[in-house]
Amino acid sequence: QVLLVESGGGLVQAGGSLRLSCAASGFTLDLNDEHIAWFRQAPGKEREEVSCISRLDDTTYYANSVKGRFTISRDKAKRTVNLQMNRMTTEDTAVYYCANKPRGCRGRPSNWGRGTQVTVSS
Repeated sequence: QVLLVESGGGLVQAGGSLRLSCAASGFTLDLNDEHIAWFRQAPGKEREEVSCISRLDDTTYYANSVKGRFTISRDKAKRTVNLQMNRMTTEDTAVYYCANKPRGCRGRPSNWGRGTQVTVSS
């Protein structure tokens, strides 16, 4: 079974930064060869895709709500996909998930991680 694993969540004050990381468990996936997206879901809200990175040329996509503050990138040596979150606000509080998208960043997610909690305090 393919499973993605998120790490790096925690508690941060508004204006601060966190860096999330997404890795594949075992040897089931090589994230260097995958389109990877980050999603988040806050209590009482629908899940929102915040960013995606294409496997073809590392083209990146961002939701308007995070553009200019979040950066998605690959660590090819570690085979991880990271989400650097800067100038965070309380609106960024959510559980963050990563998922692969076999058909590209415009496609549907396939395999998910269990999520990592991010809490931004005011």
